[in-house]
Amino acid sequence: MITASLAGAAVLLPIAACSSNKPAPGTVPQAATAAPSTSPTPEGEGHPFTGQPGQEPKPVLAVKIENTAAGKPQMGLKSADIVYIEQVEGGLTRLMAIFSSKLPAKVGPVRSARISDLHIVPQFGKPAFAYSGVQTKMLPFMAKASLFDVGDTRNPGAYFRQPGRVAPYNLFASTKKLLAKAPDADKAKDIGFTFGDAPADGGVDKKSWTVRWPAAHFTFDWSDAKKQWMISQDGKKDMAAEGGQQSAPTVVIQYVQTVRSQFHDFHQSYTPLVKTIGKGKAIVLRDGKAYKANWSRPDEEHGTTYTTEDGQPMNFAQGPVWIALASKKPVSP
Repeated sequence: MITASLAGAAVLLPIAACSSNKPAPGTVPQAATAAPSTSPTPEGEGHPFTGQPGQEPKPVLAVKIENTAAGKPQMGLKSADIVYIEQVEGGLTRLMAIFSSKLPAKVGPVRSARISDLHIVPQFGKPAFAYSGVQTKMLPFMAKASLFDVGDTRNPGAYFRQPGRVAPYNLFASTKKLLAKAPDADKAKDIGFTFGDAPADGGVDKKSWTVRWPAAHFTFDWSDAKKQWMISQDGKKDMAAEGGQQSAPTVVIQYVQTVRSQFHDFHQSYTPLVKTIGKGKAIVLRDGKAYKANWSRPDEEHGTTYTTEDGQPMNFAQGPVWIALASKKPVSP
């Protein structure tokens, strides 16, 4: 388990009341005893990250990806099973993409890791973790983290400079070469997601939802034709280098506590620590509706369980899942 101390009690944003009552380490939230009104994917059927059938568990690869206008369009995100949106310095965001069920040929732009990443990845066991650089003070934390380090320093042969891009936004990587350096990376396993029919009650029709950070915002617009939430960032469609707009059938807005970590960039801007352990509120977007939900993660070795307000499994639609780790107070649908 990675432990990062906090620099004082100052916060970057208003703290959401979301992660105070942490379950005892090593415990797993118990399911409600009432018969569920949903139909989760039976154990052993469907990929644990997407719920899609016919996808055998394969090694997990996590990649840190640039998420400002200078680094767009990004490559490889359309193949990701899970995409986390995390706050970084200056109120901007960066992505961590999780790959397992399928791999793009290349992915990028690859950027540096943050302390919040090291609290998220242990739920995948010991995955391969690709990134470009890390603060010197964070090196001891990286050395202790539950991951196979396939960053550009340890695995330079997997990385290359993409023509037509400007440094540092031109560093890309071959996913096959990344995984080749981590032959023992753990395969995909249950991390708490359930897939199946949406809850019969509680959803509110919602065709658009915007999530804001201090210096960035995402908008998710429902497409009836594509059965996907089409993703835009900072007022522009988020287009993929492979073509088409980034999208996902399920988007989770997970309200988390965000505090100052002990780390900062060369401008002395503090690095946020996004706290994904504990309990809190969430909004789950699927099928053109928004559902109030609760989230619970007992410790770093376990994934996050999402439930409806009455304690039933909050099923996701089959397919990739985007998780926006937001710090603002929850907003009702």
